[in-house]
Amino acid sequence: MSFQPVLPFTGLTGWRFLERTAEAQQTAFADSAPVQRATDYFRENIGNVQTASDLVNDRQLLTVALGAFGLDDDIDNRAFIQKVLEDGTLADDALANRLADNRYADLSEAFGFGNSPVPRTVLNSLPNEIIDRFETQQFARAVGDQNNDLRLASNVNSGVADIIDRNETNTGRWFSIMGNAPLREVFQTALGLPSGLAGIDIDKQREVFQERAVAVFGTDDIAQIATPEQEEKLIRLFLVRSEADDLAASSAGSTALTLLQSTPNLFA
Repeated sequence: MSFQPVLPFTGLTGWRFLERTAEAQQTAFADSAPVQRATDYFRENIGNVQTASDLVNDRQLLTVALGAFGLDDDIDNRAFIQKVLEDGTLADDALANRLADNRYADLSEAFGFGNSPVPRTVLNSLPNEIIDRFETQQFARAVGDQNNDLRLASNVNSGVADIIDRNETNTGRWFSIMGNAPLREVFQTALGLPSGLAGIDIDKQREVFQERAVAVFGTDDIAQIATPEQEEKLIRLFLVRSEADDLAASSAGSTALTLLQSTPNLFA
């Protein structure tokens, strides 16, 4: 997409600016020519789609479908996406239900190919439902092209809400957060956890996440962390700690470069 959001600041200041201007900027994004072409095509043609194969074999439709769920990078994984769609979400062994990232289950459920003899593509409400998600996700992607931290922050609210809707248990919600790469990065950074945590046993990872959440938020209940006040704290901690990490890395790199430049060439 050619639209470029206005982001004059980074970190927490950038987030505050984006919050204030998001509505106007998202409207401008949705009205841009590339987005209009993509959404007009989807609106006009999705009703003709009867099977998962029909969808994955129309690249323009698939671009919007995947983009609505932040799965843009799977555009060339057609066989995999077709299987996700065809399996649906009703059976425990359906592919989408066996994947840690709940976005695939959301995608499969939205189109309904595997959940009903008649897919949801026949519903008049589907085009607007998918297009609304697409415009939100792709605006965040455009933000991310300039500042990935702000993109991650902008996806927190909808991402956590989807996980709560998808999982009935708090344990399941934590596993879904850990399996969703963008949300995991936000939580891991905000909670001050090291990237190396991913190398230990998955159940132990969950315990560490939950223990740290209690220390930071006073609770490990995702439903309580999803309140506006706690989500604001989550985003604030993520942005402040991420920016601090970037500054530390930059400072360390500058120091190392200075030392190298001041060291005599011993082999001259």
